Amino acid sequence: MKITCLSAFLLLNMVQMKAQKVFDTHIHGDRDIKIQTSKLRKAGVYKAAVSTSWAAQENYKNNDSIQILKGLMLPCPNGKVPYSLQKCYESGQDFPDPGWVEQQIRENRIHFIGEVLSQYYGIAPSDKTLYPYYALAQKYGLPVGIHSGLAGPNHGSPHFKVSLGNPMLLEPMLQDFPNLNVWIMHAGAPFMDDTIAIMTYYRNLYADLSAVSNPDLFPTEDFRYIMKRLINAGLGDRLMFGSDNGDIEKCLASIKALDFLSQEQKDAVLYKNAERFFQNPGQNKR
Repeated sequence: MKITCLSAFLLLNMVQMKAQKVFDTHIHGDRDIKIQTSKLRKAGVYKAAVSTSWAAQENYKNNDSIQILKGLMLPCPNGKVPYSLQKCYESGQDFPDPGWVEQQIRENRIHFIGEVLSQYYGIAPSDKTLYPYYALAQKYGLPVGIHSGLAGPNHGSPHFKVSLGNPMLLEPMLQDFPNLNVWIMHAGAPFMDDTIAIMTYYRNLYADLSAVSNPDLFPTEDFRYIMKRLINAGLGDRLMFGSDNGDIEKCLASIKALDFLSQEQKDAVLYKNAERFFQNPGQNKR
């Protein structure tokens, strides 16, 4: 009898683990892609959006369990990816040629524009130098992900400014590209008043929870406070999970521990909202 009960308990756990679905909207390159994707798969990730140097990104392939969406990281301070300091592009350029970008989109090698590193570069996300890429994203139906909020140390970007991470700086580009789907990476923290204000007005604006859901970066109580504010503002249908190469199990545990969310709301954050946001990227190729 004990064995039967134990077997049933283990089977239930296995079913629950198998049933868990996670769409990670925010990962970056890793030295060992096999280990990285193995950890993602173990955590229930079936789809992930990656942005890193162009050369490293080419090494990410779809497999039987994880679908990879590839981004276009730009602009690159001194031609390099922050933190890793790899060349963004073999040419060492800060901005890729828009004609080349369009060709990559048409060849299905770019599925979203991001991570947009405007803050690291020292410009606002609505700076006109970024408009050719936003125009391509709108033309081909690609989402755009923009860094916001803070940054860690040793990123190697001399023109980084905290003030340039305020989500309110998105407004000019949102008005100029009204059909563009945009997500605020890191939920705009610590500018939560501004995140809520601009997301309330612009329904095409989403946010990922990378960094803020990581207890190694944000205290648990801070994350609970952030989530309560976002949920109470009616934004639960536009929040998406992201690990940003942090400990994904810890990030997932932070969301699962939110006792003021129903399972349906948690599922929305873990994958359903992202599925809607990233639906058929690049479907407008022509």
